[in-house]
Amino acid sequence: MALTAPKSEAVRAMFTRIAARYDLMNSLMTGGRHHAWRTVAARETVAAPSGPVLDLATGTADLALAVRALDPARAVIGADFAEAMLHEAARKPAVRSARITLLAADALRLPFAHKTFAAVTSAFLLRNLEDLAKGLEEMRRVTRPGGRVVTLDITRPATPVWSQVFSVYFHRVVPAIGAAVAGDRQAYTYLPTSVDRFVSPDELSSLMRKLGFREARYRRLGLGTIAIHTALV
Repeated sequence: MALTAPKSEAVRAMFTRIAARYDLMNSLMTGGRHHAWRTVAARETVAAPSGPVLDLATGTADLALAVRALDPARAVIGADFAEAMLHEAARKPAVRSARITLLAADALRLPFAHKTFAAVTSAFLLRNLEDLAKGLEEMRRVTRPGGRVVTLDITRPATPVWSQVFSVYFHRVVPAIGAAVAGDRQAYTYLPTSVDRFVSPDELSSLMRKLGFREARYRRLGLGTIAIHTALV
């Protein structure tokens, strides 16, 4: 599936359409493992120095909640440019009780001053950006020196045989589930296509270093289908 230009508007419209079924689809596609992956990303995030955390492309705020669960004293802001996703997040009692601040913001034009956050984290954001380098630069800009940027995303498995099996599941089964559960085959056809077109974990780490991040590294989870990148500013 090819998105119409500009990509950002098409992505916003897509997430607006699937917002009500987003959490359910994540659980079905991953067998519920997406929560465990977010917990790993949250652990990397709370290792940052004291200070507020920005969860970028927060969606329904599951990663923001994971950060607060590990570090209840942290101020956490969840930002997303799809307001329908923020509405779903605001409906969660856990988000209200955790006092997570939710706001609409574009990852390529963040409405924050330089060096605002101790850490910036995101789940399933980077491959959806219209300009990957600019998005990373914005994350770095709003992070304090010594702070952390942590990202989580789907990636192609490195093992050839497993990669083929994963591709069949991702390209054939996931769109069928998306059509049946979310009523949107198009959105869940875009998902595997966006992963196929995205940079490899090694390429992403290299780009982060080129942009001035320090100690950029990653680890794979989910039988190699998930990559969590961590870098210092």
